[in-house]
Amino acid sequence: MKTVTVSSKFQVVIPREVRESMDIQPGTRVQVLQYENRIELIPLKEPKALRGFIRGIDTEVHREEDRV
Repeated sequence: MKTVTVSSKFQVVIPREVRESMDIQPGTRVQVLQYENRIELIPLKEPKALRGFIRGIDTEVHREEDRV
């Protein structure tokens, strides 16, 4: 677990290990969520970057005989 300090301008620095593992670059937009007593930062991806991320997923739907 990493610890960061909030600056007088309410800014925090994301630790290098986290930035590198999540491929966060300067200018990356993040969504800020408050959940109970914590803050979550979720990097937003461009729709173009998500293309093909579920390649190979099984799309076959098995239905009951009376539902066909």
